[in-house]
Amino acid sequence: MQNTLSTDITQKINEWRNLAPALRQAIDALSESEKIDAFYQHLEFGTGGLRGVVGVGTNRMNRYTVGAATQGLANYLKKSFPLQPISVAIAYDNRHSSKDFAQLVADIFSANGIKVFLFSELRPTPLLSFAIRYLGCQSGVVLTASHNPPEYNGYKAYWQDGGQVVEPHDVNIMAEVEAIQRDYGQILFEGKPDLIEILSAGRVENAYLDAMAALFPIETAGEKHPLSIVYSSLHGTGITLVPQILERAGFENVHIVEAQAIPDGDFPTVKSPNPEEGEALTMALEKAQALQADLVLANDPDADRVGIAVRNAAQELVLLNGNQTGALLTYYWLKKSKKLNQLPPNALVIKTIVTSDLIERIATAEGVECLETLTGFKHIAALIRNLEKEKQFVIGGEESYGYLIGDKVRDKDGVMACAAIALMAADLQKEGRSLWDLLLEIYQKQGFFLESLLSITKKGKEGNEAIKKMMADFRKTPPSTLAGAKVVEIRDFQTQKTQRLTASGEKVEQPLIGFPLSDVLQLITETGDKVSMRPSGTEPKIKFYFSAVLPLSKKEDYAKVEADLKARLEGMKKELVG
Repeated sequence: MQNTLSTDITQKINEWRNLAPALRQAIDALSESEKIDAFYQHLEFGTGGLRGVVGVGTNRMNRYTVGAATQGLANYLKKSFPLQPISVAIAYDNRHSSKDFAQLVADIFSANGIKVFLFSELRPTPLLSFAIRYLGCQSGVVLTASHNPPEYNGYKAYWQDGGQVVEPHDVNIMAEVEAIQRDYGQILFEGKPDLIEILSAGRVENAYLDAMAALFPIETAGEKHPLSIVYSSLHGTGITLVPQILERAGFENVHIVEAQAIPDGDFPTVKSPNPEEGEALTMALEKAQALQADLVLANDPDADRVGIAVRNAAQELVLLNGNQTGALLTYYWLKKSKKLNQLPPNALVIKTIVTSDLIERIATAEGVECLETLTGFKHIAALIRNLEKEKQFVIGGEESYGYLIGDKVRDKDGVMACAAIALMAADLQKEGRSLWDLLLEIYQKQGFFLESLLSITKKGKEGNEAIKKMMADFRKTPPSTLAGAKVVEIRDFQTQKTQRLTASGEKVEQPLIGFPLSDVLQLITETGDKVSMRPSGTEPKIKFYFSAVLPLSKKEDYAKVEADLKARLEGMKKELVG
């Protein structure tokens, strides 16, 4: 078979073969196509940091790619904080290599003279975000691949505000990392144990739980709720904190899916440990049905997301999507905060550009400002930080099942969200209503929004090039109509331009202000429907976010309007991707 490896890939392979005998053996065991995928690029920080398949190669998660990222971050920290002692916090999830990577990261930081606070056991990602500010750290790292398949792992880097690194830090860190990638001999692997402090259980956890409990919108301290809840951690880190926060919130009738409570990087009971996918909640739904439970909660492995199931008008358990849960939380939290006189006059709601516009309508109706930012919670955290002297962030989120309440954490928090959802359901239960009733009430007031996500996977070098071509083609020849409705606005976050179609048919181009450059294209129709398309920042996918809206005059029309919305969504999908 003819060798098709490029000169660049061949050079990288030869360099890696000389790093260690074990690497030489691992590389030789790869097929030619596997070598191409493993070496055609370097892993880069996307919307969720460094993430990839564990294995040998520059495009894989391993000792050298994680080491280069850490050494680069260490170099940048020393340049950024030259006149003060530097410390970092490190957490990890349940994946097979996470604990080993966490120790590797701790060793490299300490070898660079940086103080390390290392969690003794697996912990949720939001706890790491909280810990950075609580411990007075300049940075932090969590080893997790979130909801990705078992073969993946990841590396999320955080700054001193507790948010994931954004510009200019992410770009500057990657410049430092690229210098290390040219010579892995620069990585200081030999740790200094005296600079690594193992965090005792409860030291940060109790402070976090206290901070979250202070946010609970409760009218009677110590109130107990009869609401019946089924909870699953999907073999991940949620089991370490969610039962405790639910207890703090007054819930005693909580039933754990025991088979999924055991941390396991193989995720043996699910096809994918992703609460966005209904299959992942199968065992929780079965338990809830057997117990006639009111509410189902399930976190992804690092517990920064939460999926839920509620009972509809027919008392059937139905899954809600991330936009629906986000709308419920926003509506309830703003209303309840107002009732308790806890809503600040400069309150702020933040959502991402691909999250339902229903949330903006809810905030506006309550007299609260709602801002948009790019996809990825790091952008929400950055906006909170940039505006914290002027605005008080109250609640925000993104369609991918991530929510944040208050600003003590600066990343999506599936632990606190579980408590908030349960408190919302318990309040409604006291009124003889349900989350489903509240959702339909919102639709009647603000419009029935229905969203759908289509992800197309394109793996490897060829897949990456195919995704780039798809985006280029849509920019070159965007559709003029979607599901029979005229496209009246095109927002291109890469060119930073908005093109609007006036009533007379004239095209008016204006600058798109307030957003960083990003490979995202949005199409908006005259009926208010919207399509957003972007390559994923953490997976080999291109994602299409579809949104359609119609009025809902009465609850009895729900099924008919839902069917009409689904038809429109399907029509848009077929027109765009076939």
